Amino acid sequence: MKKIDYVFDNLPLEDAMKRTNILAISAHEDDIEFMAYSAISECFNNPNKWFGAVVCTDGAGSSRTNTYAQYTDQEMIDVRIKEQQKAAHIGEYSFLSLLGYSSSQIKDKANDKAITDLAEIIKNANPEIVYTHNPADKHDTHVATMLKVLKAIRSLDKKDRPNKLYGCEVWRCLDWVNDEDKITLDCSMSPNLEAALSGVFDSQIVGGKRYDLAVIGRRRANATFGDAHSVDEYTGVNYAIDLTPLIEDDDLSISDYIVSYINRFKSQVVDTLDRLD
Repeated sequence: MKKIDYVFDNLPLEDAMKRTNILAISAHEDDIEFMAYSAISECFNNPNKWFGAVVCTDGAGSSRTNTYAQYTDQEMIDVRIKEQQKAAHIGEYSFLSLLGYSSSQIKDKANDKAITDLAEIIKNANPEIVYTHNPADKHDTHVATMLKVLKAIRSLDKKDRPNKLYGCEVWRCLDWVNDEDKITLDCSMSPNLEAALSGVFDSQIVGGKRYDLAVIGRRRANATFGDAHSVDEYTGVNYAIDLTPLIEDDDLSISDYIVSYINRFKSQVVDTLDRLD
């Protein structure tokens, strides 16, 4: 599949990219809406902030049943393109780029073309913040996408890099990350927009995966279980890990970096048990 670009208000792509403040880069259609809703809602109907989106794979491997049971891979690709464009229109994204790689191409360590594509988009959009998947996600394509994003940013001059890089929860929650290590992303704004964006991906919902219910349920659970000793501050929360040190220091190992989070969690659990036993 060739790269497809979409701009909801028909602004020329170059101009639409330049107005972008926050950019989310995901593996699949619908990941954007699940992991970066706080940024979407922050920018929605705000002339001073714009949200851009990049989807790396074509969605051909989606689960399918009911109405979509007999769809071919190409038919599913076409449906998912339309769904993602609908989401970009509803959410008034600054721009949407669908790169159209297969999952196997994104997971291919030798595929430098995807890195080059991402680097060009990031440089042209010049966002302040980039959202992507977290390194401990349990979906291989998500982790591979995150690695491509990291390599793309590291290939740029320091002046062309975003100020912040966040790794968000999708196919694994970040409940195992210590509270002081979490970035709390407020998803309380515009519940009508949240429901519309979560529900637009009919091929996934009717196709056998109730992501719309699961994602909103996780956000509400995060908001309630985030603090045992105070009333809820938010009605919905996504969590992320700050990956910014990895784009500030190109020699910093990503595996060492994520293991440091795991070790801090382990230490906290052990300390609590020792203190209370």
